[in-house]
Amino acid sequence: MAVDNKHPGDLAARLAQNLSRLSRERRTGDGFRRESFTLPREKAREKAREWFSRFPKAAYMTEIESWRELDDGAIEFTMRRLPSAD
Repeated sequence: MAVDNKHPGDLAARLAQNLSRLSRERRTGDGFRRESFTLPREKAREKAREWFSRFPKAAYMTEIESWRELDDGAIEFTMRRLPSAD
């Protein structure tokens, strides 16, 4: 595994990011991975299609968990999926 950490701060930042992700997963406790986005309507559609293509619903139970339209017309949404198709 060739992770290139040039400075101690790089390692610390990566560890903090991983801990934050694990903490979020533990809070929900349901085993799903979630990612939230705020994008213009067309970009939001593209991102959702990308997720469904990359993580097929039949294998990963991928879905748009929640969404809303913001005042500026952008779409804020959360995608969720299982971490693997085991």
